[in-house]
Amino acid sequence: MKKGRFGIFGGQYVSELLMPVLIELEEAFDRICPTEDFQRRFRGLLRDYGGRPTPLYYAQNLSGLVGFRVYLKREDLLCGGSHKLNNSLGQALLASRMNKKRIITETAAGQHGVSAAMAGNIVGLETEIFMGVKDMERQESNVKRMRLLGGRVTPVTTGYGLLKDAVSDTLREWTTSSRTTHYLMGSAVGPHPFPMIVATFQSVIGEEIKAQVLEKDGGLPDAIVACGSGGSNAVGAFRPFIEEKDVRLYFIEGGGESLDADNCAAAFALGRPGVLHGAVMQILQDEHGQIKPSRTRASGLNYPGRGPEISHLCQTGRVKAGYAFDRDVFEAVRVMCRTEGLIPALETAHAIAYVLKNKEDFDRDDVVVINYSGRGDKDLDLIFRHSEDKQ
Repeated sequence: MKKGRFGIFGGQYVSELLMPVLIELEEAFDRICPTEDFQRRFRGLLRDYGGRPTPLYYAQNLSGLVGFRVYLKREDLLCGGSHKLNNSLGQALLASRMNKKRIITETAAGQHGVSAAMAGNIVGLETEIFMGVKDMERQESNVKRMRLLGGRVTPVTTGYGLLKDAVSDTLREWTTSSRTTHYLMGSAVGPHPFPMIVATFQSVIGEEIKAQVLEKDGGLPDAIVACGSGGSNAVGAFRPFIEEKDVRLYFIEGGGESLDADNCAAAFALGRPGVLHGAVMQILQDEHGQIKPSRTRASGLNYPGRGPEISHLCQTGRVKAGYAFDRDVFEAVRVMCRTEGLIPALETAHAIAYVLKNKEDFDRDDVVVINYSGRGDKDLDLIFRHSEDKQ
């Protein structure tokens, strides 16, 4: 497979101004990341600052409800409350060793913005976070956290004020400031080498799952289920299992109210390949080929494209793409609260909802791992509003 390509997906569809910057980034990553010194510092921070390895928790009560064994990979227990720190620490360390002075990034749910501000402080780099105004309204608590951590939060008012628009503004800023600034891409999207870099740093999730299931259950899991939009937590969980053909992999998108609703984000059900933010991806598009915005309740699932690697894996059938509707997502939050005493992020609840709604996909003897990618503190207002609306 050609470097930077996953079948028809991937590539570098950017202006000539950015090509030297992308080449510099790839060369730096290839040179710096494998070194013993970098790996020792990176792994040490993941362990001592982040709290890795995160537990693999046997959800006994949930397992009794669905009729097969369910484990939760507890990325919500990583410092910051989600899987995002894995990538943020890795890229911040890389930026520091490239002698950059500043980090810029985008965020939707705010979890990546928080982790970027944390990582920037660790390595001594200024951090600016671009965030759509609609997402800032929904994720006010994370906006406060970013600012408390010293991050400069820049509201994005262009377009629909959502994640796609934040990515666009961040790329524009990077084009003018790349000599001193690193774009800490938050998901496995964008032009090569970003999808490769993000997936590499997030693969620690899948590496731990493989070792932990072996220790607890004596073999490999039968299935791994992860939510996704750009796909960083899913690719991180899936990568070490791609060649393990007996392990079924499920990628769950935001279904919104329904497949016909304007807040549906199910790009694999409704989209087609196209170019977005420098790469060929599976994209939500209208009949004229224009990018179709999504407005799911989960801000982190509102990116209209799917990263090149997850696009390829779903197109070839190695990963099964599914979706969860909002009503089932909120029910999954309720079930998880009452069975396991855990409040999942709305993004994470999509993976849980899929398992609850599609129990027939799994056999009684199956071992199923749900990548529990984040905690739900940030979504409490929305969860309570939904509960009140139903009463």
